Amino acid sequence: MKRSIVLLVLSLILTFSFTSCREKTEKEEIIEEIQEDGATLKKKVDGDEVKIKMETEDKEVKIKEEDGETKIKIDDDSDS
Repeated sequence: MKRSIVLLVLSLILTFSFTSCREKTEKEEIIEEIQEDGATLKKKVDGDEVKIKMETEDKEVKIKEEDGETKIKIDDDSDS
């Protein structure tokens, strides 16, 4: 009985440790990347719609979330 309880506890611990590790979404990666570049962030919430606009000197990112759908637009203004 004691052995089965220990196995149950260990399996629960392993289950929670694996489910707590998740990959970042594309949106989270872009936000993190542009914030590292020192971007200004503007967020507008209108009901179920969320708009995020971030700008640096040479890059502009717009993220729009509506009804569970995410749209990402990246404008790269660099002179390459």
